[in-house]
Amino acid sequence: MATEPVRLPGGIATGVGSWPGLDPREAAATIVGELGDLPHLVELPARGAGADLIGRASALLVDLRFDTTPRGYRLAQRPGSVSRRAHDLLRTDLDALEEAWENAGLSDGGRVVKLQSAGPLTLAAQVELPGGHRVLTDPGAVRDLSASLAEGLAQHVAEVRKRLGAHVVLQLDEPSLTAVLDGSLRGVSVLNTVRALPEPEALALLDTVIAAQSAPVLVHSCAEPPALGLLRRSAAAAIGFDLSTIGTGQLDEVGEALEAGKQLVLGVVPTEPRATTVTWREFAEPGVRLVDRLGFGRRTLAQRVVVSPACGLAGVPLEWSRRALRLAAEIARAYAEEPEELSFS
Repeated sequence: MATEPVRLPGGIATGVGSWPGLDPREAAATIVGELGDLPHLVELPARGAGADLIGRASALLVDLRFDTTPRGYRLAQRPGSVSRRAHDLLRTDLDALEEAWENAGLSDGGRVVKLQSAGPLTLAAQVELPGGHRVLTDPGAVRDLSASLAEGLAQHVAEVRKRLGAHVVLQLDEPSLTAVLDGSLRGVSVLNTVRALPEPEALALLDTVIAAQSAPVLVHSCAEPPALGLLRRSAAAAIGFDLSTIGTGQLDEVGEALEAGKQLVLGVVPTEPRATTVTWREFAEPGVRLVDRLGFGRRTLAQRVVVSPACGLAGVPLEWSRRALRLAAEIARAYAEEPEELSFS
């Protein structure tokens, strides 16, 4: 499926996805107000089952749904209270975003909004089969789950595009990707292990979901370290990660991603509140040092880099969450307007 003619712009700020609190209208108004260039549909996991990253997927899948277990979620035989609640929460969140969008005067067309969903590999790693094993242990179930997600996300993107009159960027969250690839996921007991998924298989599953979309796709991972090699080879238009997790050994992979034409979403604002007063300059420096060390011109920051908090903000006090978005916006503005003049003592 061809992508719509919009490219994820550089020199702007966005959020990763989750947000503290219970009020979707307040959250939507804040996100649209603070992140006018690339606001997103927030997740409010404090509301409970069906509201977090994995539970929301139950509202996006086609012909599949989840139930809960003491450990999280599992595939269910028929729709139940969890899947109904996930659908209701998603409808409420979309209504809140549409209201904030209209109130901000963004309905004139041509604006960009970001949607998030758990990616196929994280879903397969975190959701259980009815028997208790992870979906990842059953190749057929993994394919079915990925196909269902791909179709559901395509419908989700189309609906939001129509409701808001906006271009859409789709973010696939893959926090479990590194664990899937290195085989560090635990089974149902110490005697049951989950095999490492070979990179070609993982890449094929991820690209199948990406190829089904009519919007540019960003793949984000908060894993330490992120699987940059696989993400670089994927069909994603952009990759996002917490910059503080990148060591010297991964610098070449970041450079190769830029050379391959990927946009970068750099998580440079920490999710942990700072006790002392901080300014945007403190958190802008690592991104500048990165492009300098890789040998790319500073204009790369304006053209190819989006700024974000390091990860989701659901577990952070609301005051710092708002501050994190403002810091991200200030850093993005500095990257866009004066990257060559930025200096740090």
